[in-house]
Amino acid sequence: MARTWKTSSLAVLALTMVISAGLMGCSGKDSGDSNASVPANTENVYKEKYDPEVTISTAWGIDPTVTFKNGETIENSVATKWAKEELGININSLWSVTDTNGAFATKVRLSMSSRQNMPDIITIGSNESQLIQDLIESGIYGEVGELFDTYASDTWKKAMEIDPTVWNSVTRDGKKMGIPVLDYAYNNDYLLWIRQDWLDALNLKAPTTLDELEKVMDAFKNNNPSGLAPNKVIPLSIGFKNSMNTWMGDPSWVFGAEGTLPQQWNVDENGKLEYGSVQPEMKAGLETLRNWFEKGYIPQEVALWDENKTAEPAVAGTAGIIPGPYWMSGWPLTDTVKNDPKAVWKPYAIPTGADGTAMRHGTNYASAVTLIKKDMEHPEAFFTYQNYMFDQFADPAAGSKHDFGLFEGYDYELDANGNQKRYDEIEGGYVNVLRYLLVRDGARIPDAQMKALLSLADGKEAATRLEREVQANYGLETPNAAKVLMSQEDISFKDMFTGPPTETMKSKLDYLNKIENQTFNEIIYGNKPVDSFDSFVETWKAGGGDKITEEVNTWYDSVQ
Repeated sequence: MARTWKTSSLAVLALTMVISAGLMGCSGKDSGDSNASVPANTENVYKEKYDPEVTISTAWGIDPTVTFKNGETIENSVATKWAKEELGININSLWSVTDTNGAFATKVRLSMSSRQNMPDIITIGSNESQLIQDLIESGIYGEVGELFDTYASDTWKKAMEIDPTVWNSVTRDGKKMGIPVLDYAYNNDYLLWIRQDWLDALNLKAPTTLDELEKVMDAFKNNNPSGLAPNKVIPLSIGFKNSMNTWMGDPSWVFGAEGTLPQQWNVDENGKLEYGSVQPEMKAGLETLRNWFEKGYIPQEVALWDENKTAEPAVAGTAGIIPGPYWMSGWPLTDTVKNDPKAVWKPYAIPTGADGTAMRHGTNYASAVTLIKKDMEHPEAFFTYQNYMFDQFADPAAGSKHDFGLFEGYDYELDANGNQKRYDEIEGGYVNVLRYLLVRDGARIPDAQMKALLSLADGKEAATRLEREVQANYGLETPNAAKVLMSQEDISFKDMFTGPPTETMKSKLDYLNKIENQTFNEIIYGNKPVDSFDSFVETWKAGGGDKITEEVNTWYDSVQ
C-alpha cells in the first residue's frame, strides 16, 4: 500500500480533530467508553517510525515447538530488535510461559484475577472463547473498531473484507471489541496422507470410499509391506483426546461420509444452525469407528491421543494413513524416512460414504483475537507494527525487501548465486520467526497462500515471496496436496457459530461436553451399545442443549 494514503488521510483527520477540539473545548471522545478513542490532538500521532521510541507491552504463550538460535529468547529476539530498529517500538514482555496444557490461558486468568498489570496487546486463540469473553467483560480491553478504521492499512482492510464474518466473534452490541487474527484459507481442512510405498507394494489403489478404505487398512495391518507384525501397525492414526474436530488426526470426516460433522454448528436444510454431534447420522459414524477399533485399524488408546500423538506412529513408520492438512508432508511426515528410508507419503481425497457423501470441517478465517488495552498510551503504534506486516510481508510484490522471508539466517538464507536455500540447509537451522512476532504468524491474507500453492502445482516458476516460501520451507508434496484439497473444495464446512458463549453455554456446556465425550468413547470402545447414542441425545437436549440451540440461532439471525 502506498504510504501517501496513510499520511494524507491522517493529516485530514488531525485537522478535523483540531477544529473539533476548538469548537468543543475538549477531546470530543468519551474516554470512559473505550481505549479505541482516536487521540484528539493537533499532531498526526501515527508514525512509520517513532522517535522518541514508544513501548508496547505484551505477554507470550510460547508454542513448545518454537526454537531459538544465537542465544535469543522470546523477550529478546531478532523480532524485538527489528521492531526497535525499524519502527521505533520497544516490545516490553511482562511475562512468558511455555503453552502446554493451557498454561497461557491459566496465567492470563491468574493475572487478571490478581489485578496484575495486564499487557497492552494480548492475542488469544479462538478456541479460548470464554477467556476472550471474560477479558472483554473485565473492562480492561476496549472497543477497537474506530482504531482499525482510522489506522489499519488498505492491505489489512482488504484482507479482512475477504470474509467480513470474522468480526462476528468479537462484536458486542455493535461494537468491535477485538481484532480477528486472520489465518490462511483451508489451512486445517483435511485430506488423507497415505503410505504410497505400501499401496504400490500391495498393488492397491488409493481408497475413494469408506469400504475401499477398510480393505486398504486390513491389508496394511495383516499383510504389511514393511514386514511389521499386525499388532505393530496402526493402519489409520487418529485420536480425539481434545476433540473430534481439530487440526490433525481427527475422525470428523468419517461422520461426514454419513452427512454430519461432530462438535460444530452446521446449517440445516431450513437455514438454521444445528449441533452436529446430536444428529441421527452420528450413529452410523460411531458404529464405523467401533468396528475399526475392534479390528485394530485405529489406535487402542484413541480417546487418549491428541493431535501430536497421532503423528508419532506416522513418523515412526508404523502408521499407514493419517488425516490432516495439505502442509503435512513438510511437518511431521518429512521425518518418516529417518525411521523407514523407503517411506513415501502421498495426499489423497477424503473418501465418501456409500451414497457418495463427503464432508470435512473447514478452516475459519480467524484463528485468534487481538485485544487492545483501554488505557494503552500509544494504540496507534500497534497498527504501525501490523501495517508493516501486511504491507511489506504478507504478500509483497517481487523485488521487495522481504522477497524471500522475514529475517535472513532465520527463516531463509541465500546461496552464493542469490538463490534461496531449502529450509534444512540454513546455517544453524531454520527457525519459525513468525512465532516471535507480536501477533502470532505475523500477517496472513486468507487466500494468498492457496493461490501461491496452486500456481506452483500448475508448474509455474516461483516468482513471489509466498511461492518461494512454499517451495523452500514446505514439504515437496505441498503444492500437489493443495490441488488435491481444492478438488474437494465443496465438501468443506466451517463451524457456523463464532459468537461469544451463550448464557446457557456458560452454565451447561461443560456438562454437555462431558457426557458427549463419555458416551462417544464408551460406544467406540465397545462398552456401550450404539443405541445408547439415542439416550445421550435426549439427555443433551433436556440438559440445556435445546436452549443452547435456541440461543445460537438467535445470535445467528442477528448477524445475517
